[in-house]
Amino acid sequence: MSTAIGTGSAVEGPRERLSVMPLRRVLGEVRRGGPLGFLDSAGRRARGSITRLNLGPFRPFLVTHPRHLEHILRTHAGNYPRGAAMWAALGRLTGDGIGGEGAQWQASREILQPAFSARYLTAMSEQMITSIAGAVDDLDARVGPGRPVDAGLEMTRLVQRVINPVFFGNLVPDEEGDRLGAAIATAMGSLLWRMAMPFVPHRVPLPGDRAFHRSTRTVNEILRPVITAARVGDREGQDVVTRLLNGAGPDGTPLTDEQICDDIVALFVAGSESSAIALTWVWVAMLQNPHVAERVREEVDRVVGGGRPEREHIRRLTYTHQVLNEVLRVYSVGWAVPRMAIEDDVIDGVPIPGGSTLVISPYLTHRLEDVWERPEEFDPDRFTRERVRARHPLAYLPFGDGGHQCIGQHFFSQEASLIVATILSRYEVTLRNAPVEPKLSLTLQPRTPVELEFTPR
Repeated sequence: MSTAIGTGSAVEGPRERLSVMPLRRVLGEVRRGGPLGFLDSAGRRARGSITRLNLGPFRPFLVTHPRHLEHILRTHAGNYPRGAAMWAALGRLTGDGIGGEGAQWQASREILQPAFSARYLTAMSEQMITSIAGAVDDLDARVGPGRPVDAGLEMTRLVQRVINPVFFGNLVPDEEGDRLGAAIATAMGSLLWRMAMPFVPHRVPLPGDRAFHRSTRTVNEILRPVITAARVGDREGQDVVTRLLNGAGPDGTPLTDEQICDDIVALFVAGSESSAIALTWVWVAMLQNPHVAERVREEVDRVVGGGRPEREHIRRLTYTHQVLNEVLRVYSVGWAVPRMAIEDDVIDGVPIPGGSTLVISPYLTHRLEDVWERPEEFDPDRFTRERVRARHPLAYLPFGDGGHQCIGQHFFSQEASLIVATILSRYEVTLRNAPVEPKLSLTLQPRTPVELEFTPR
């Protein structure tokens, strides 16, 4: 086995240029281990090689090696947009703006980028700290010895308290934010069949369709009044809704209510749904690795002391940030990202016909033995500055890469470190139902609800 650790950014190439996983093997792996077992098996067999998955009428290429990802996401990115059939299912929820491709995506990204800049995050840090402190104050009423809570629910509440002022300028009451988050989570979960079977016309019903339509009606019931209220306001705020109202599409005309709603939902999927799942995995990972939890607690006590976290503490929570990075490596919330080849291409000797779907899997890239030493081990120290510099830049891509790299990655890093530090400064946290195993949905989620017990320190 070779590794990139200590060897610069070069990594050994895959052992075969193309491997094929026939349908009978796909079905056998799914029967034995479910969708995640199939994904793990495909990754082990490919070992970084491009793999053609035979899923019946749908035969995508699975791409995991950093060198191949560089070809797709950087050097030939123009040939590999997000227009794959699998994206069409998600596009029913997130639209064709910041969650899409092309001119409308570019316009939305330019409007929203300043809301996630380092300068704006610094300006918003005090608001973020106050929101987190208030949400943890509310947590006091629900926790205590012998009173476990659902980590996913509590992390969602925390995240939504943080993003409400950033996204909505506090125009959405907390209880409506909870309802919005639940509706979007349901809509996301209901799309799995549509993404797995993109060749099935929408007129043909699939499991999850009814839940999707109910959820999207709820989303519109909540968001449309918010947009209407913001339109008649002073429109001088820096929140996401106001920025979208003041922005314009590629043709220079103001965005419609529907376009604004789509962009908010797309950001909410990443800023709330995905962030809450990632934070849930943070507690699972720390508490299933007690030596890691102890080091984080020691750092929080040393840096924060007995008060609440402040802005200047964020950059000093070095090990906490390493833990967050390792969580996103092991528990890749966005476990698969589809792209489409516009024209014929060749990647490392493998012909890629125009029109093909390519599935990029950060989950599998983060487990390549040629890239990561002991990849199944949870080791935050692999994210020291020296070891990060020694790896291929596309060995780690929890937020994607290239033009579509998530604009909210620094927001998440700041938010997550403050949430962990605030909770650990006030509570002893224990995991009541270890071990917790993952399952595949549209995101990588815990198989069962994660039960945490918070005991005041």
